[in-house]
Amino acid sequence: MLDLVAILLVLTALLAYVNHRFVRLPTTIGVMAIALLLSSALLGLNALGVSALHHRALALLTSINFSEVLMQGMLSILLFAGALHVDLTKLRAFRLQIGLLAVFGTLISTIVVGAILWWTLPLVGLPLSLTYCMLFGALISPTDPIAVMGILKSAKAPESLELVIAGESLFNDGVGVVLFALIAGVLVSGTTPGAGQASMLLLQEAGGGVLFGLLLGYVTYRLLGSIDSYQEEVLITLAAVIGGYALATRLHISGPLAMVVAGLIIGNHGRALAMSDKTREHVDSFWELLDSILNAVLFVLIGLEVIVVRMSPMLGVAALITIAVTLFARYLSVGLPVALAQRVSRLPGGSWQVLTWGGLRGGISVALALSIPSSAERDVLVTLTYAVVVFSILVQGGSIGMLIRRWIPRGA
Repeated sequence: MLDLVAILLVLTALLAYVNHRFVRLPTTIGVMAIALLLSSALLGLNALGVSALHHRALALLTSINFSEVLMQGMLSILLFAGALHVDLTKLRAFRLQIGLLAVFGTLISTIVVGAILWWTLPLVGLPLSLTYCMLFGALISPTDPIAVMGILKSAKAPESLELVIAGESLFNDGVGVVLFALIAGVLVSGTTPGAGQASMLLLQEAGGGVLFGLLLGYVTYRLLGSIDSYQEEVLITLAAVIGGYALATRLHISGPLAMVVAGLIIGNHGRALAMSDKTREHVDSFWELLDSILNAVLFVLIGLEVIVVRMSPMLGVAALITIAVTLFARYLSVGLPVALAQRVSRLPGGSWQVLTWGGLRGGISVALALSIPSSAERDVLVTLTYAVVVFSILVQGGSIGMLIRRWIPRGA
């Protein structure tokens, strides 16, 4: 394990250096792009008969349980760190827009993606059951807050639009994970729960996660306010995140939603009322550093994991179809409602285009796809997920700044 961590950290540091020194892309995009180039080079060498490096890389990557590393390791830290610097007062002003997009937008997108792929994939010789298609819809519909918030920092979007995109991505992640768990349960059991049972499960997971996050945030806030020592206070926040996420998992409630809610409480009430200036500075520095390091490691892993993805001409065509379907579902579930309710949304003109194109997918979608039990259908879904994620980060993420400048009026 120590050797594995050492290899990942050294490789990530080298790629981050190369990106910062020569490529100069946003870190998330840059390290992933360079990792993809390395993966492509290894695949090319393997095709030419030079397979030693490819075999070593393959052995390394197959020893990593990506789904477990992200969902049980990195995710709690990244979500908490992302929520920690969101202004709750400003976020509250857009709570209706964020809530509708996060819940109903994710539901609509899941259904649209699942239904269209169920109809179109047989046309290219890859028929999947409706359950598997809906499972893919659930894992690909939530935007990844880790990817979104990392790229938004350099995109210079208007504050109102940035708040809605960031807020939606923080909360639709929890909704998507709950939907995925429900559909995966149907796949395993072979029985479809009724509307009442599904609603209760959704309420238990999502509602329980929010309530637990409120409790965790309040208890942590009280502990922070009772002392003034930045070393212990930084440790308390870290313990709250790691321990809280583990407990939420044990209680079968949404850990991602709990971390987002706890992060909002600590980042707002905790920073303002329970921390001295010195503590605030150290807490902010600690979580920003941890967030940037884990973000870089995560996207290097995504770039390298392409080595284990199976590809064929038929899957390539299916991947292109899936990318188009995912964008269309994003437009129907988010872009179109915002465009039709432009005045009500209180967002600047052109926001629907940015919301549609800025729906980035990342590590969470990959982790969920890799968590599906081994089968031929799972291999197809993993390949389609990687295609959407790579397109999302490199193409959508790489162009979002330019599109914001083009679509959003100056001074909005």
